[in-house]
Amino acid sequence: MDTPHPGRVDEQGQTGLDEALLLDSQICFSLNAASRAFAALYRVVLKDLGLTYPQYLVMLVLWEDGTTPVKHLGERLRLDSGTLSPLLKRLEAAGLVHRRRSAADERSVHIHLTAEGLALREQACHVPRRIAAATGFDRQDARTLRLLLTRLTGALDDAAGQDAAPPAPAGPAGRGGTAEER
Repeated sequence: MDTPHPGRVDEQGQTGLDEALLLDSQICFSLNAASRAFAALYRVVLKDLGLTYPQYLVMLVLWEDGTTPVKHLGERLRLDSGTLSPLLKRLEAAGLVHRRRSAADERSVHIHLTAEGLALREQACHVPRRIAAATGFDRQDARTLRLLLTRLTGALDDAAGQDAAPPAPAGPAGRGGTAEER
């Protein structure tokens, strides 16, 4: 006699597994699937700019912050030096950035935008609009999702015993709220 597969649905619509153990019940799987879908879309949208998604993230930080220490860039993007260093080398080879040691502290390397890197910002203006249109979210939905994801990241960092992320906005949607608000 065959033993039913624990995940297979029986005649009453029940499975042999607790719902919490179903793949479609996993937040991490939904986030991973969405992340992969975003990556595929960004590949298409960024192709004309000659950037990969991780390179685009580096450029976003530089366009926002200007000259930036490599350490700050890694913290902001949550990337270790083993991942960040090759990204920066490729951006430098493309003529978009250059690296320079700090005169004040020889141990610190700063990333500077070149004129080409700065000019690329104007060409990239369409990227957020194309991504936003593809999601089908209005501004409020997008804002709510960002706040929830920031809150989730903070909670997971706290649970893992690390606080590698920059501070989240205070209040109920951020990590600054009370436990009940989180």
